[in-house]
Amino acid sequence: MKGILFALLLTGALATQAADKKVVFIAGRASHGPGEHEHRAGCLLLQTCLQNVPGITSVVYSNGWPDQPDPFAGADTVVIYADGGAGHPLLQTDRLQTFGELMNRGVGLVCLHYGVEPTIEKGEKEFLDWIGGAFEINWSVNPHWNADFKSFPEHPITRGVHPFQISDEWYFHMRFREGMNGVTAILSAVPEASTTNRTDGTHSGNPAMREAVRRGEPQIMAWAAERANGGRGFGFTGAHFHRNWANDDFRKLVLNAILWTARMEVPATGVGATVTPELLEANLDAKRRR
Repeated sequence: MKGILFALLLTGALATQAADKKVVFIAGRASHGPGEHEHRAGCLLLQTCLQNVPGITSVVYSNGWPDQPDPFAGADTVVIYADGGAGHPLLQTDRLQTFGELMNRGVGLVCLHYGVEPTIEKGEKEFLDWIGGAFEINWSVNPHWNADFKSFPEHPITRGVHPFQISDEWYFHMRFREGMNGVTAILSAVPEASTTNRTDGTHSGNPAMREAVRRGEPQIMAWAAERANGGRGFGFTGAHFHRNWANDDFRKLVLNAILWTARMEVPATGVGATVTPELLEANLDAKRRR
């Protein structure tokens, strides 16, 4: 009888262990000034916020692409918080192809801030497939402005999130899948007129975005996407400023998205976590003010 009981307990323990979801964070190298693009500190903060969520484990790889063998073994979702463009971690060498194998297996993908920008020539096609949208030069823009998020769609990612306003480098006028196929707008707001004040440039402005702002068209700053194979993606254009992780609704939305892309059930009130001033100041990169 004791042997049977032990076997049942062992089976239950193994089943629980097997059910755990694994999140892999890739924190890019240091960039920008103090308190900006704090990739490592941001990933470690989000990891800390997930520690009390049952059934989830995580690992943070700092300073760019991990050099460990098979760093994504057992991953259910990958979070990339890093600089983008030609220097994007996924665009180096043959990583798009290697990472594509994970995506083909249905692994989730979350891209934060500059991490949503591949290049048109390399990566945009894959990003549209994997997370549903991307920053495209001479089309998308990256102004600093105060976005007012007044309402949200009914979606697991928005559970427990309340309307909020916050100043950030909110990218908008993004490139999305044709017809928004499989893509749900999560954060939308009407940009301030000041977002058109800069001259035209690859990231600063263009006639199409100016006309969209003039017409008062709501712009999408965060979105969720589903892939045909069941994989899920999430793009979030904010998080230029590290201080914004202290905002409960801003942070909860991203934590909910991590769970959703890992195909976990998001709590009815969202992922609850407390960020103290000490946690916000922890792990910041040693940078000189520009």
